[in-house]
Amino acid sequence: MAALVLARGGSKGIPLKNIKPLAGLPLLGWVLRATVDAKVFQSVWVSTDHDEIENVAKQFGAKVHRRSSEVSKDSSSSLETIAEFLRHHPEIDIVGNIQATSPCLHPTHLIKVARMIQKEGYESVFSVVKRYQFRWHKNKNGVLEPDNVNPAKRCRRQDWSGELYENGSFYFATRQIIESGCLQAGKMDYFEMGAELSVDIDVDIDWPIAEQRVMRYGYFGKEALHKVKWLVCVVDGCLTDGHIYLSEDQKEMISYNFKDAVGIKLLRERGVKVLLISERNCSKTLSAMKLNCDVEVSVKNKLQVVEDWRKKKCLCWKEVAYLGNEESDVECLKKAGISGVPADACTAAQHAVGFICKCSGGRGAIREFAEHILLLTERSEFSRKENEELIKKQ
Repeated sequence: MAALVLARGGSKGIPLKNIKPLAGLPLLGWVLRATVDAKVFQSVWVSTDHDEIENVAKQFGAKVHRRSSEVSKDSSSSLETIAEFLRHHPEIDIVGNIQATSPCLHPTHLIKVARMIQKEGYESVFSVVKRYQFRWHKNKNGVLEPDNVNPAKRCRRQDWSGELYENGSFYFATRQIIESGCLQAGKMDYFEMGAELSVDIDVDIDWPIAEQRVMRYGYFGKEALHKVKWLVCVVDGCLTDGHIYLSEDQKEMISYNFKDAVGIKLLRERGVKVLLISERNCSKTLSAMKLNCDVEVSVKNKLQVVEDWRKKKCLCWKEVAYLGNEESDVECLKKAGISGVPADACTAAQHAVGFICKCSGGRGAIREFAEHILLLTERSEFSRKENEELIKKQ
């Protein structure tokens, strides 16, 4: 059984939407993380025609099938693309076609569906959502008619079983069914997902709604979130935009965004302390900012400094959040419980984190990352219960 995510580069509604950052991760990353962590697939694939999408797919642990130009057109169907993939992989018997634009997918969904196929003998299973909407249409004479409601006896929502709609999150099917020219046939069943998890993204207006949903209901990884006690933040490029101003008498000046000062204050009010680190000796400048943070300056090895400081404070890495922007931050970013970078961070740093800010360094990135930390803290209990269920299923 293989998972296959179709991610063409030629999206018209939102250009390259499959790798556009959503709530700090490429859209494709949310789906791949859940798919890989489900551990029910012998292989996880992304079918694409685009180099950047290929790079993101590999970053999140997927293999890449470079689709042909024949199935990369605007008119190409999902079925045609899946069929082409199967022709290149005769070893695959079952395909779980996972929608790239469904970021609230969780491993538990895929584990349950895999069990339906492998243990209960279903040949195709697809995801649905229950909706409670009354439908109408105009007949050929232009007269309005009800489809699923009697206007004279309108039932209450709680007295109606509702209707099932495909939500597009995934379609599982055997090779035989796909090669017969469809995705839904044979011994067939549906898997119902909650309305709050049924998110799809087609046009720009869907994006902010999807971000709110994924931050509240999305899957953030197998390890349970720990309560963050400290934020370690790099000064140059995070607190500031990296510019250094020199006066005629060689005095150094830097600027910072007041939003970031507010972000630091919000963290302190919630019990999260902040450590500022810099490769330069800028202690006087930081003192003048009056941010009430611990400071480490003239840092040559960030990982070693943070390790020593962490042990002194009796903290585990999962209790530390880290905001960095350079290659010298990569090891710390990989170890931190919550990691982030400003929008203008170097490529290596961006590839090492779980959250990429929309704001650049010195332009509100700390405030944005602070809000991210606080939101994750609020949902940590939900995540803990979910991960306990995942462990039981495995």
